[in-house]
This record gives sequence, C-alpha cells and structure tokens, in this order.
Amino acid sequence: MKLVFAGTPEVAVPALDALIASDRHEVAAVVTRPDAPAGRGRRLVASPVAQRAEEAGIEVLKPAKPRDEDFLARLREIAPDCCPVVAYGALLPRVALDVPAHGWVNLHFSLLPAWRGAAPVQHAVMAGDEVTGASTFLIEEGLDSGPVYGVITEEVRPTDTSGDLLTRLAFAGAGLLAATMDGIEDGTLKAVPQPAEGITLAPKITVEDAHIDWSAPALRVDRVVRGCTPAPGAWTVFRGERLKVVQAAPAPDRTDLAPGELSAGKNNVHVGTGSHAVELLWVRPQGKKPMRAADWARGVRIAPGEQAGAGPS
Repeated sequence: MKLVFAGTPEVAVPALDALIASDRHEVAAVVTRPDAPAGRGRRLVASPVAQRAEEAGIEVLKPAKPRDEDFLARLREIAPDCCPVVAYGALLPRVALDVPAHGWVNLHFSLLPAWRGAAPVQHAVMAGDEVTGASTFLIEEGLDSGPVYGVITEEVRPTDTSGDLLTRLAFAGAGLLAATMDGIEDGTLKAVPQPAEGITLAPKITVEDAHIDWSAPALRVDRVVRGCTPAPGAWTVFRGERLKVVQAAPAPDRTDLAPGELSAGKNNVHVGTGSHAVELLWVRPQGKKPMRAADWARGVRIAPGEQAGAGPS
C-alpha cells in the first residue's frame, strides 16, 4: 500500500522505521508537527519523525493545522491507501480522515478502551496496572474510540518508569502497526468495535499532577514518581524551592518518619509518607542537574525533623 505516516516525537520513530523497512508498503510522505523552539537558544528544530524521514529521503509535510487547504490538496495528490499514525499530536478533521481509502490507523499505547487520551502509559504506571499494551484502531472523530484492528500486551514491571515502559511499547507496537498494514492490504483484518465497558481516560499529566503528596501511602508516592518520569517530573518543595524526585524506592523498614519528614544518613536519604518511608535515590534541585540524593543532602545539610513539601512552591 501507499502510506502517509503521521507522527512527531521520538516514540514514533520505531514505527516509521518498521514501515520504511517493509517490502510491502511505500511510505510516500510523512506528516508531522511544525518545527518547534528547543535548547537554550530556542532555535527551531524539526521533530524526530521529520529528521528520520529526511534522512530516508521521504517528503515531509508540516501543516500548522491538518485542515490547512495546502496540506489537504497535497494529501489528495499523493492519494495514500492508508495513513498510519503514532503520537502525531493534532486532531484530524473529517475532511482529512476521508482522503485515504482505508482511513487513518492509530497505534495507541494502551489496551483500549482503557486509557483513552494523551498519556496512557503514564496513567497505567500511576494506577498500578500490572499489564498494559498497545492497540491499532481506525481513527474516528471521537477520542480514541474507533474500532480496533489488533493488540499486544506488555507487563508493567515493578520498577518501570513511564519512559521505560513507553520505550518497550514503541518497539513492540511498531511490529503491530506494520502487521496491521499487512492485514488491511490482504483483507484479513477486520476492525472490531470497542466494548462499552472498561473505558478509562488518560488526559495529559500536568505539573500539578506530578506534585508529591507525602501524606499518601508509599506505594502511591512510588507510582507518581515512576509515572511522571521522565516528564513532567515528580516534585516536592524543600526550603521554598522545587526539588524534582528523579528516582526513589519504597523503604518498608523505615516506619519512624512522619509524612514529609526527611532523614539523611551517610549514604541515603529517606522521606516519610502516609505509610512507611521512601528512599530518595536521585534528585534534581531547582536550576541544577540531577544528582545522587545522598550528595544533595550532604550539600544542603538537612536538619533533624526538617520537612519536604513545606513552604511555597
């Protein structure tokens, strides 16, 4: 089939690579978000998908909005059979959805209808799901509500961050998306409507969602830290400034600390929660690079009984 691939971030690159490598399909063009400011100089930088497509000599389309007339005209000229999508980042209007004969097929990183929305992997980790996965489905105008072509499952490991899990799903999902394109071309795959039960939503994680509540149980704190890593980054307040918690681990042997109370030893730092403590492993003070929590604690000289989460944010 002739394909136009739509995607933007690094997580979409493995799927693009899988389709480029396929001997059954032609990636005629790529649709991605416009170049965005990045780095200290805020220089405009092409998306990871755009960079990969340019390396492969594939035409790149960067409409400000996918309803732009120039974009739609070019899409009609290319006349794709299908448009596979991975984390494109913009809503597709009906006028665009109607162009390819087989529609736009999205690779979504959850077992639909669970975790419809922008941040399915983060929500799965924060909710404590033991199993998640990826689904390919036909895009409709509703939010991730279209009929499903195929699924794969993936175990959520006890120490997984959302970044760890998303990386595995990106590579496993790439194979699923390529197989879905094969099945659509062969006519052997039929999209099945999603069940009406089991729908959960996964809106974008905000900075406030990543604010650690030390009165919550240690299990919840651990899930928030892992679910918000690498972005937006779990955080607390220490001496009036934000302190990002990059890595932590439950410490069930420490039950002597009040919620938010800090305890610094020679080689470790613990914080009390609503149950037992958690150990801070890596932190990032405001305006600085990530560092080992024990090194940070030695530098700031934590006083007995001093609290995390105290003071203005």
